[in-house]
Amino acid sequence: MSNTLLESVVKKNRARLIPFMLALYVLAFLDRSNIGFAKETYQLDTGLSNEAYALGAGIFFVVYAFLGVPANLLMRKFGARKWIGCTTLLWGVLSAAMAWADTEAKFLLVRTLLGAAEAGFFPGMIYLTSQWFPQQNRASIMGLFYMGAPLALTLGSPLSGALLEMHGLMGHPGWFWMFVIEGLLAVAAGAFTFFWLDDSPQHARFLSMEEKQALISELAREEEKKIASRLSDALRNGRVWQLALIYLTIQVAVYGLIFFLPTQVAALLGTKVGFVASVVTAIPWVAALFGTWLIPRYSDRTGERRNIAALTLLAAAVGIAVSGLVAPVLAIIALCVAAVGVIAVQPVFWTMPTQLLSGTALAAGIGFVNLFGAIGGFLAPLLRVQAETLFASSAA
Repeated sequence: MSNTLLESVVKKNRARLIPFMLALYVLAFLDRSNIGFAKETYQLDTGLSNEAYALGAGIFFVVYAFLGVPANLLMRKFGARKWIGCTTLLWGVLSAAMAWADTEAKFLLVRTLLGAAEAGFFPGMIYLTSQWFPQQNRASIMGLFYMGAPLALTLGSPLSGALLEMHGLMGHPGWFWMFVIEGLLAVAAGAFTFFWLDDSPQHARFLSMEEKQALISELAREEEKKIASRLSDALRNGRVWQLALIYLTIQVAVYGLIFFLPTQVAALLGTKVGFVASVVTAIPWVAALFGTWLIPRYSDRTGERRNIAALTLLAAAVGIAVSGLVAPVLAIIALCVAAVGVIAVQPVFWTMPTQLLSGTALAAGIGFVNLFGAIGGFLAPLLRVQAETLFASSAA
């Protein structure tokens, strides 16, 4: 098989799939994290307590966690196009419905349903990547996909801040318009999915027969080297459990930043969450955007996964620890290091289960590891509230 032909296929797949996957990830991140921008005014308008906010931010991840494995198995059964299209439509509707969640009960209900709707998206994207790209390209491909997180938070910060400034339009608060507009963007993306996405390389309308065969043969060759292909293989594998626990710690750090960075930056600036604070909040995510492009590419070039992931995660831990101890300018720099670390480590991290597992075991293993990450997402806001209470500061 010609390496030139395979490289051509990878380029075609990248051009076709990555902008699409990136756009969906941007919208998914906006819809799950925009309550961080609305937190201050939303709580004032609805009377929502800090504890209820933390529970609502976290309950998303409880449902998200436990539905991730079955959702990924269902996507494998029914096909990516229908599954991702339907779930994206659903989560867009539910995100928009947050605009009417003006009581604690409604807030908790919509966040719960949103977690259920999004449960299959992220593990589905990881699985989709393993079906369209050879192992040697996956860190850089996942790096491009993962740029959706900092891109969402870079663009989402000023966008959400600007939408919050629409306060009073047609008698509604700014957070009402933020939820509606950002939710409807996801609805439009879900409808587009049915037109754009193919279920597998075998069904790809944009590849020739020769190109399809080159990719299928390469993926089949890689599958022969893997040691686990059944559901039970994934759950009994000690390395899968190790990866799951590592991913839990990563996501505690990620969502500790996402849900509370706007209020932390506002506290550092001595202002409220609004357009100015939202623009400054975007700075760490711009740094993460570059880091997420560079670090996975370096990992693919060197073939090194474990050490690069460990060092990147260590840098994130140092940045988080320092950010609460230093002057505002240095704190923003530390938050940049933290954001680079927690986002850029993940594309490298996700190459590890795809090296180890195949078939049903891969679909289930990705969902299982993601389950622990979702538990981390649930714990993050609760731990952050406790930290703010302990240190009596939103900059903690």
